[in-house]
Amino acid sequence: MKEILGFLKDLEANNTRDWFNLNRERYEVSRKKFLTVAELLIHEIRKFDEEIPVLNPKDCVFRIFRDVRFSNDKRPFKTNFGCFIARGGRNLGFAGYYFHLQPGECFLSGGIYMPPPEHLQAIRQEIYYHPQDFIQIIDKDDFKATYTLDYSDKLKKAPKGYPKEWEHLELIKNRSYAVGHPVKEEELIDSDFIVKAIEIFKIIYPFNRYLNRAIDENINS
Repeated sequence: MKEILGFLKDLEANNTRDWFNLNRERYEVSRKKFLTVAELLIHEIRKFDEEIPVLNPKDCVFRIFRDVRFSNDKRPFKTNFGCFIARGGRNLGFAGYYFHLQPGECFLSGGIYMPPPEHLQAIRQEIYYHPQDFIQIIDKDDFKATYTLDYSDKLKKAPKGYPKEWEHLELIKNRSYAVGHPVKEEELIDSDFIVKAIEIFKIIYPFNRYLNRAIDENINS
């Protein structure tokens, strides 16, 4: 972890193609180490979440190269490593488990960030018809003590097709159903980090199961 963080800190200070090319070997070593972490997480998560298949870590780890075509920020590289462990890997739009490694901004999270429209509609529909099942999950003491729902991008009004006077309206205004737990750098370099990360991920398992069940039942019905 120290070596990966060291590379990312230097990349943040020298985010150019020339510097990256000169330090490509450091990048390859860091990426290989992060893939090993991702593989360990996949192996341990599969012990309690049977929906997670055997995955290639490369299908879960995000590319470091930024798409700058439509961005005012032209820095060519991300300054983090991230892996998303879910059914089908990182790109199929199901809820899963995410590890974000970035100097000063490391966290574990889960759920589903910016789901495709049909998946978001499925989740809203499930919460609308079965709100108490969802509330019981997010109101558990261990969940509230560990995670916070991401409300950064939320509708101001009721989603189209839902009554504005519904008592649990706030639960279906989200555009994402993602939760996060910050991790300090000293925790990362602890020898039992993977063990602690898995305990944190276990808490989010019922949340992920609810979201994925909503997607399966409402899209395939």
